[in-house]
Amino acid sequence: MSENILGVIGGSGLYEIEGMSDVKEISVETPYGDPSDRYITGTLEGVKMVFLPRHGRGHRITPSEINYRANIYGMKKLCVTQIISVSAVGSMKEEIEPGHIVVVDQFFDRTKARVSSFFGEGIVGHVEFGDPVCACLSDVVYEAGKSAGATIHKGGTYVCIEGPQFSTRAESNVYRSWGVSVIGMTNIPEAKLAREAEICYATMALSTDYDCWNEDEEDVSVEMILETIKNNVAMSKSIIKAAASALPAGRSCKCPSAMQFAVVTDKTTIPDQTRHDIDLIFGKYL
Repeated sequence: MSENILGVIGGSGLYEIEGMSDVKEISVETPYGDPSDRYITGTLEGVKMVFLPRHGRGHRITPSEINYRANIYGMKKLCVTQIISVSAVGSMKEEIEPGHIVVVDQFFDRTKARVSSFFGEGIVGHVEFGDPVCACLSDVVYEAGKSAGATIHKGGTYVCIEGPQFSTRAESNVYRSWGVSVIGMTNIPEAKLAREAEICYATMALSTDYDCWNEDEEDVSVEMILETIKNNVAMSKSIIKAAASALPAGRSCKCPSAMQFAVVTDKTTIPDQTRHDIDLIFGKYL
């Protein structure tokens, strides 16, 4: 079986992983421009790991400015097989209190200004996305959360908004009526691109607030979020460490062959430059 290489994409407040050995920083060139930052590689709990701060160190990139294609391409280039996405979110349900963690299993895309696919420029394809996270990796994250002592919820829908503004109260209440669990700004198109790159993807959503729907609570503010993030991030690092040690050898899910039947373009018509750019992603099927 092939070796696991665990990728971690850190959201607000998570800019490094302690406990990694053999640490190196690597700059990765991609056909899509620069990733958010240099990748930090090393070993954690005997598992090779690649870490990337989604917003860049110093938190300098807005959710819409993130070069998602470059970030995922870089993970693929570094041979990452699984990605745990750590993301600060607002809670849309009473029972998901600030400080709780949700391992989501669905997304609702409300973004409107992001490139969400490696397809284009002369190649067309459609990948299955009915189940947008890897159930196997999500189970590992959930069990790791329980073993770390987190209050963790299994399953739920993450509605992804464009940002960088928080939602209005009207929007928040509409999303609540849809039955979503959490609200955030970054996991789409990240999850879509990971699927196209045949990388397992799971979300560890860190609840920081009740958005603005709960009028018994203060409206969401940066100050409120940062205070909760401090505690959440410490717990997320413990979960990542536990998850790394619990990863099974190899992958038994469908993620490694997700693109097998996705390409619909006549392969003889794909432009040379496009073929070159996407060789790392789709090349084995062309």
